[in-house]
Amino acid sequence: MRRWLRWGIGGVLTGVPLLLAVAGPWLVSGPGARSRAFVAGDGHPLGTDFVGRDVWQQVLLGGRTVLLVAMLATVLAYLVAVPWGIAAAVSRHRWVDELLMRPLDLVLALPSLLLLVLLATIAPSGSPTLVAIVALLNLPGITRIVRAAALEVGSRPAVEALRLQGEGWWRITVGYVARSIVRTLAADLGTRFTGALYLVASASFLGVGVPPDASDWAVMVDRNRPGLFVQPWAVLAPALLIVALSVGVNLLFDRALATRSGPGPRPGARPGARSGARTETGSGNRPGPRPEPQGAAP
Repeated sequence: MRRWLRWGIGGVLTGVPLLLAVAGPWLVSGPGARSRAFVAGDGHPLGTDFVGRDVWQQVLLGGRTVLLVAMLATVLAYLVAVPWGIAAAVSRHRWVDELLMRPLDLVLALPSLLLLVLLATIAPSGSPTLVAIVALLNLPGITRIVRAAALEVGSRPAVEALRLQGEGWWRITVGYVARSIVRTLAADLGTRFTGALYLVASASFLGVGVPPDASDWAVMVDRNRPGLFVQPWAVLAPALLIVALSVGVNLLFDRALATRSGPGPRPGARPGARSGARTETGSGNRPGPRPEPQGAAP
């Protein structure tokens, strides 16, 4: 019951923001008439925003950019980081490992928000630029995790046995090493998507890559802050959707990994004991009398 409850909570938290982000723009017929700023009610289910637009309409329109940019940035980061980290791990030359990993330390040394603002000022504005910047910021962390996992797999005797059998680089690297770290990457994927979502929301909050009056959940949180205590739904609705999406994705990934790992040993069961087997000293299998040695003198 608890397992299905977690699946249900994760599915609802993830599904509602996804549904609004994907289907929301199709449900909006037009721009709609503007009213007074920060009005609660007055024909608007969630009130109006800082320029008098309907908040519910802006919620329907504002999720696609945040979601699409975060997903594309996460996918792009993994497409680059996975071969990069595996190449550094399986290389037998120390200088190759240093050449591949040391430049990433320079990116890690700078705060992500500072680097985000610096890169956005010198790059052309737009969603493709934001995707590239967020992917670049996530690249060092993913690469280091891939390298650490691949190093552990590469030191196994099975890898040396494959080399002795004459297997090629592709068979060892992709067929064994890459397949062995899939669970590690799956466990990291939910966290990375949440981090990408946070960076995209922060960029939109700072006005990087997104117009200041755009229909965007993060922009809504920023621009409607002055009316938080007058018309709170203009801030709470997009903020809660971003939080729900982040929490829901991680719940689903955690539940999926726990399901694939299979049930653990029963409480109190001894390691290695098969289910239903009687122990040697159990009540149903008492040891009998020891037989006398044959050939003994009467």
